[in-house]
Amino acid sequence: MAREITQRQLRNESGEIMRELDRGESFLVTRNGVPVGELRPIRRRQFVPRDVVVGMFAGASHIDFERFRADVDRWVDQDPTPRA
Repeated sequence: MAREITQRQLRNESGEIMRELDRGESFLVTRNGVPVGELRPIRRRQFVPRDVVVGMFAGASHIDFERFRADVDRWVDQDPTPRA
């Protein structure tokens, strides 16, 4: 759950708040008692080995690439001409 901090605390204690973000802490920022924003750490990318990824897609349905291309051409406007 996000810890509530005021706009003033964010300004005055930004260094400590950044360190807590690094440790995974989240914050709800308020101004005059009204929530105005949320600070939360971004998710770090995680390496997934190739064989694990291949295994995840092993049971996936076959894709008919010609049919897929036809569907894309039918539904997506791919005209490279600028609109403005």
